Amino acid sequence: MMEIVCLDLEGVLVPEIWIAFAGASGISELTRTTRDEPDYDKLMRWRLGILKEHGLGLKEIQKTIEGIDPLPGAKEFLDELRSITQVMILSDTFTQFASPLMKKLGWPTILCNTLVVAESGEITDFKMRIKDSKLTTVKALQSIGYDTIAAGDSYNDLAMIQAGKAGFLFRSTEKIKADHPELQAFEEYDELLAAIKGAL
Repeated sequence: MMEIVCLDLEGVLVPEIWIAFAGASGISELTRTTRDEPDYDKLMRWRLGILKEHGLGLKEIQKTIEGIDPLPGAKEFLDELRSITQVMILSDTFTQFASPLMKKLGWPTILCNTLVVAESGEITDFKMRIKDSKLTTVKALQSIGYDTIAAGDSYNDLAMIQAGKAGFLFRSTEKIKADHPELQAFEEYDELLAAIKGAL
């Protein structure tokens, strides 16, 4: 059986983009993430409403993203992992946000969503690649003969973590860890790497 490792992006390999933008824009409400709100659709619609209210668009967010670096040790972890197995990043972020970060991570494969942007630069909507994209993707990989091993930090990662051959929480919240004592939880990349190697 072939294995493929599926990793979440934000909170696992790079800082949370919306938290960084909340800091840069001074709009503290934008610190809400999927760690706080399990319903991603609801969270995104709420975010777009706040951006509209403040007259902010894609350009301002991309400017913040340009200044974001991967979490310390993330690229080394990813390089090591990619040298031993196939790795795919499954994220609910958007291609317009992810590209500068993928460059800094050495262009790993990422499957994510896309934003609908007006000529003015206003983000008017977002298009999800598919419903429950992380779980759906993991099931699709399994259907073509891959065993999946997954790691993530948020509510929207739980289904893909639970659906595979092995799954781990990484730098998650105390609440998610307490709600899912059956899942091994790690804080450091070397621990996560060792656990993934052990599951391969």
